[in-house]
Amino acid sequence: MYPFFFRLSRIIAYLGGLMLALLIVLTCISILGRSLNGFLHSDIAMSLAPGIARWLINAGVGPINGDYELVEAGIAFSIFAFLPLCQISGGHASVDVFAANFPPGVNRLLQAVIDVLFALVLVLIVVQLYLGMDSKLRAQQTSLLLEFPVWWGYAICLIGAGVAALVGIYIAVMRLAELVRGRDLLPHGSGAEH
Repeated sequence: MYPFFFRLSRIIAYLGGLMLALLIVLTCISILGRSLNGFLHSDIAMSLAPGIARWLINAGVGPINGDYELVEAGIAFSIFAFLPLCQISGGHASVDVFAANFPPGVNRLLQAVIDVLFALVLVLIVVQLYLGMDSKLRAQQTSLLLEFPVWWGYAICLIGAGVAALVGIYIAVMRLAELVRGRDLLPHGSGAEH
């Protein structure tokens, strides 16, 4: 099962990375358009080439409408998309001041408790995202500028959060099995130790 969940986590993380790349391009284009629009409205552009300046302004050169709304929804998806890979690879930050000196059995117990609690939190996040999505769907709430349904943002976040919860549950079950068997069954990530 580990290879399946690892591959699934990587696929979701790649989608999150693709979303981030698209958001970077969107933001850069929007900033460039905003800057160019400001220049086209300047006295310099209007005195040097008023016809071209007006034509470009009328053509729509400017910031991308609703860029903040798109970035908000896209970043939220990316955050949730990276959680499964972080969980399955043990990439979460950890502070091991005392745990490094504990016997393996105590460390297995600590890791099992942490992973069970984390799985519960991930399930709670999925439930709350679903309830939020359902609320926005029933209210038919839309975004301010683009007027796209707000529940769409919740729905794409629910994909990453759902996979994170599945991976979290799998990891928690395996950590409990490690505790019962008294040996490691999963690779232990080094985490982002501090």
